Amino acid sequence: MQLATEPFDDTHPEDVGQLIGVPQRKKLSTTIGANSYAYVHNMVKAGKAETVGEAVDKAVEMARRLHGRGTLERQTAAYFKGLTAKAAAEGGDLEDVLSAASQELDFDQL
Repeated sequence: MQLATEPFDDTHPEDVGQLIGVPQRKKLSTTIGANSYAYVHNMVKAGKAETVGEAVDKAVEMARRLHGRGTLERQTAAYFKGLTAKAAAEGGDLEDVLSAASQELDFDQL
């Protein structure tokens, strides 16, 4: 392992902080809209976050998840749109087989 000669970069999980599970924080100083300010402070007041920084992290994480879902939806739609008729039929057949097999499972016993 090489010693870091540059500032921490969270895109490189091999950095020591990531290896030992120490969360790395970055200083952010900016202005935000009044509604956003109220939102993050209300998250803290409601106990949904311990600090304003944690509230911002949670809001950004939610936005990232929503963005990721949108990307996945678009890519999935493009995949199915690009299927040949034969491939789509095979996918439908597989769906039918899996559906029938799942009917035989007792999910309460799993």
